[in-house]
Amino acid sequence: MNTRAKRLALPLAGAVAASGMIAASFTTSAQAAPKPASETLVKDAATAYSVAKFWLEANGAALKKAKEYNWDAKDVTKLVRGDMNSGGTDDGKAGKVDPTGSNKGPSGKVKNINLPRTIGKVFFVDSKGQYRWCSGTSIQARHRNLVATAGHCVYDLDGNKHVMDKWVFVPGYHQGKAPWGVYVGQQAFTHYNLSAYEDYDHDYAFVAVSNGIAFAGSKEVSFEEYQKWQGDKWIKPVEISREEYGKCLLNLGHCWAEGKDTKAELVGPDYPGAVLQRKEVSKQQYDRAKTGKGNGNKLGEPVTEPVTRSEWLKIKSSPGFKGRAWADKRGNYYITRYYVQEWVKPGSVRKYYRDTFHVALAKDLGALGNVVGGQGLAWNQKVNQKVFVFGYPADAHPDGDKPYSGLTAKHCYGTTASKVYKVDAFKVAAHIALKCSMTGGADGSPWLIKYSNAKRLGLLNGVTSLFHDQDGNNRVDYSSSPYFDGETYAIYDKASYVQPLKLVGPQGEVRS
Repeated sequence: MNTRAKRLALPLAGAVAASGMIAASFTTSAQAAPKPASETLVKDAATAYSVAKFWLEANGAALKKAKEYNWDAKDVTKLVRGDMNSGGTDDGKAGKVDPTGSNKGPSGKVKNINLPRTIGKVFFVDSKGQYRWCSGTSIQARHRNLVATAGHCVYDLDGNKHVMDKWVFVPGYHQGKAPWGVYVGQQAFTHYNLSAYEDYDHDYAFVAVSNGIAFAGSKEVSFEEYQKWQGDKWIKPVEISREEYGKCLLNLGHCWAEGKDTKAELVGPDYPGAVLQRKEVSKQQYDRAKTGKGNGNKLGEPVTEPVTRSEWLKIKSSPGFKGRAWADKRGNYYITRYYVQEWVKPGSVRKYYRDTFHVALAKDLGALGNVVGGQGLAWNQKVNQKVFVFGYPADAHPDGDKPYSGLTAKHCYGTTASKVYKVDAFKVAAHIALKCSMTGGADGSPWLIKYSNAKRLGLLNGVTSLFHDQDGNNRVDYSSSPYFDGETYAIYDKASYVQPLKLVGPQGEVRS
């Protein structure tokens, strides 16, 4: 019996047209269409804005706090050969959706391989409240707003089978930066068998995302503008003088005061919180003063400083001067001052403030695919193909070695195995496999066939689902992906109908 017979089969009548047009016809046979699982991630633009703010505020502190989605060592399994051969596709003809590119912004290189502009990290909060990330990619769709990743990076399969919280995609993520903004997940689609039965044969997800958003600083506004502002806003107090405070009150401004004016009190040196001050005295008073700790006792040695003749004359004639003004035989002028101790309880000063009003400026970046482009999609392909895999590994190998940081993208390249593989622990009957040492954090990494290094585009034909140790040395040496078939395309097509939300208006205000 074919290992993929457990899937609901949906034959394809033909391939999909090129040039970004998404079209395919399905035969109406006795075989039923796949039942997609769909979950709403955010209900409106205001909620999506708050999710973007969660990840971006404080210079992306939450992004930097996130850790890779990690696997226990016992979950790094060994692949067992399945029974579908290299040409086996049992639910229809091969098909594809062509990619679309974008020339906006730079992109990096890894060992002479041009990184796709479409790849990035997906960030989310799991059921334990932990900040996590996986890898993902933008893919071409009707509204240019789809992200492909592993299903377990969207649906929390750790017991509750709910979607992850605060889900976003950050394309081009590099060392804590979001160069092309943040795209908030609106609605997630996967195969029912994954969400209901944790069947990793369908461990993929397509997530429709909002328009991109980036925060562009802030500005001070009037109180009236502040009241009307629908976006993020805050009040910042600024200290002002007593005179300014008086004028503010006359103009019915937003000002206030706190504290009161009190004089310093002379206390003993052992009084709690006593502060040592110096008091200038005459030479005669200094000479009569005692040494040691206490009010009126000497405070160090006399202080002598050279001055100019004009300064000497001015200081010498000033009414409050108590020191000694003198000159040597060479015509150099000096001032000597004498100090004694004063231990005081500090006084206080009433302070005056004015409220200033500030609003956060946010920018709508447009649809994801218009900013970074989108990879194509291919299904019912031969398994023995050359493929590039791009992701952000960071987890340790089972032996504890941790060669990756997750701060920058890495890649694997090779030819997928000529057979599909089984992993009973994850209900896998037909995964495609590639020799690759990337570890956790690379979950959801796109598998791109027919990749053009010049265009940075190819066809998505898988996503990293599981990690494997084939030679038994406690190190990841293989990754595997679900086999993309006509059911995969059907779920992708369903997701492509969701239109992206615009989170902010032309002035940076939050849309309701």
